[in-house]
Amino acid sequence: MLSGLARSLSFRLLGIFLLLALLFVWGTIGALRWVYNSPEIRGLISGHLSLHVSYVREDIGSPPNIDNAIAITKRVPVDIRILGPDIDWASDDNFPALSDLDFGPSPLFSNDPDAWVDELSGVEFAVDDKYRFLKMRGGDYDIVVASPPIGEAEGGPDVVLIVVGLGLFYLTLGYAAVSWLIKPIRAIRAGAAHIGRGNFNHRISGIRRDQLGDLANDINVLASDVEGMLDAKRALLLGISHELRTPLSRMRLALEFLDNDEDRDTLKPEIVEMEKIVVALLEAERLSTRHDTLTRSKVHVDSVVNDMVEDFFDRDRDRIEVDCTAGSLEAELDEARITLLLKNLVSNALRYSPKDSGPVRIATRWEGDEVVFLVSDNGPGLSKEQARHLGEPFYRSDPSRNRDTGGTGLGLYLATLVARAHGGTLKLLNPGEPGARFEVRLPI
Repeated sequence: MLSGLARSLSFRLLGIFLLLALLFVWGTIGALRWVYNSPEIRGLISGHLSLHVSYVREDIGSPPNIDNAIAITKRVPVDIRILGPDIDWASDDNFPALSDLDFGPSPLFSNDPDAWVDELSGVEFAVDDKYRFLKMRGGDYDIVVASPPIGEAEGGPDVVLIVVGLGLFYLTLGYAAVSWLIKPIRAIRAGAAHIGRGNFNHRISGIRRDQLGDLANDINVLASDVEGMLDAKRALLLGISHELRTPLSRMRLALEFLDNDEDRDTLKPEIVEMEKIVVALLEAERLSTRHDTLTRSKVHVDSVVNDMVEDFFDRDRDRIEVDCTAGSLEAELDEARITLLLKNLVSNALRYSPKDSGPVRIATRWEGDEVVFLVSDNGPGLSKEQARHLGEPFYRSDPSRNRDTGGTGLGLYLATLVARAHGGTLKLLNPGEPGARFEVRLPI
């Protein structure tokens, strides 16, 4: 969860806003302290407070006049208690006893440079529960002023809870605003992922008219340009492949009329190889284009395997072992292309397995809602580095590229395209080990 929050752009922006808010509060308090700590301001405030204390003393008088004290409590929201040799009076019966209050100097009224106001002589302070008390000396009498009035503080709001509540509210509001601001990023990311998987016809829509909307439009234009270039490339490759088939057919026909058997035997495999490349390129382009649809039909999986072996590997039947356990179960597959996939895998297995190393094994089985084909051989296998390149066009594990050990390098590429077109996968199960074991998984 913490790693997800750390990667969240909205959480980072909210953290920046919160940090800026804290810096603003800290800076404001520092500025106020700097202003109020100036000798002029401290002296001015201290003078006014001293003047108010003097007014209270004069209004109450010495000895104290209870009527004047009552008049003060009616004009100002305070309670007063007067204690002296011949008097112990309070404007409220619940006024606490002075012996219960811990009077002393206040850190706010001090000659310390960090205090906001200079020390007031003859004045002491105390705090009890939610009340603040100021005690001044008037002759032989102690005059104590309580603020707010006794009995009224209990119904007042809790300032701390209000501040915390407002802070949480504004924090939630800020998070919602930031989330709304960057919400298009999710749609842009999802659209970019679609395009990255090769869906170049996908377009990002429903984006606001702002800089994120401009970014989405740029990605749409990029996808359109890439789509156009790929379509042009496919059209060019298909056109060249189609055009090559005609002269190759003519060359093969002319080859049959050559009188020199040696030349005919030398040229014929080359022409056949070129025809295979052209056919493979055409099939690869058909499978890789998004407009192509498979010709699916219900087929018996075991029958597809047995028919493929009988049609293409009759001469090597003694080198092939078939283990079909799918029985009579059927799957919706393109039979011709699944046959092509298996044919290419078996051809590779036969090519790289010595004749005396044991049979090439073909197995089928059902796992959940998938049909699984396994093709394994007893050849040298493939290294982990070679395995990373399997499925790439024209890649061959044998760098010598001679006719005895390899073909065009398109067999596994076509097999991979067929598996993907069916919504399945093709992978090598044992890279770095002797004997290649290929697994094909296709949804039923």
